[in-house]
Amino acid sequence: MPGIKQGRPLGTKGARTRQHLLDAAVARFGGNGYRATSVAEIARDVGLSVPAAYVYFPNKEALFLAAVDEDATAVIDEGLAGIAGSKGTTRWRRALIATLSESVDRHPLARRVLAGLEPEFTVRLLQIPALEQMRKACGERVRARQLAGQVSPDIDAFTVGRGLVTVVLSLLMSSIQMGVEPATLLGSDVAAFIDAALGPPTTTTRRPGSRVARRS
Repeated sequence: MPGIKQGRPLGTKGARTRQHLLDAAVARFGGNGYRATSVAEIARDVGLSVPAAYVYFPNKEALFLAAVDEDATAVIDEGLAGIAGSKGTTRWRRALIATLSESVDRHPLARRVLAGLEPEFTVRLLQIPALEQMRKACGERVRARQLAGQVSPDIDAFTVGRGLVTVVLSLLMSSIQMGVEPATLLGSDVAAFIDAALGPPTTTTRRPGSRVARRS
């Protein structure tokens, strides 16, 4: 808006007001969606005028994207905590899926976007910094298993970590959109595929006329 300086205000009070706007935006957008929600409603929820709200966010789309980042980051942070608290060669992967599934139920806007109800913004989830942190964390976990001799040294740990996050997100989105539990989608065949990709290295025993591969 003319005459109003755009950008994030400095100072503790400004940071608090911005956070209040984000919290209200998550609730409004999560409940009613992008098109049915106005900046005026969000501003009113926190006792601001619309021009005052535009000091913090230049337009409705910018506020929505920031709200998606906020809510999705909260989900991913819980997923990262699930990884950190799990042990075992396969338990951490299952813990990641279970934690994300439980968390997304507490974050309405992230769930709405994952459900495909805001198709113009679904791809935005793939670009948030928190998701890159999860890719890195998964890569580091795979690398640690490699160093412990529990995963084949022939794979690129961080490429596989990124791939694992893609699989997990696909399962989560399918679970929400189909209305089934992630455990149902993560059937024995999918679990076997992931476990084989991230399982211990193999050794090859040569015999006359044959080659037998076995797990170490």
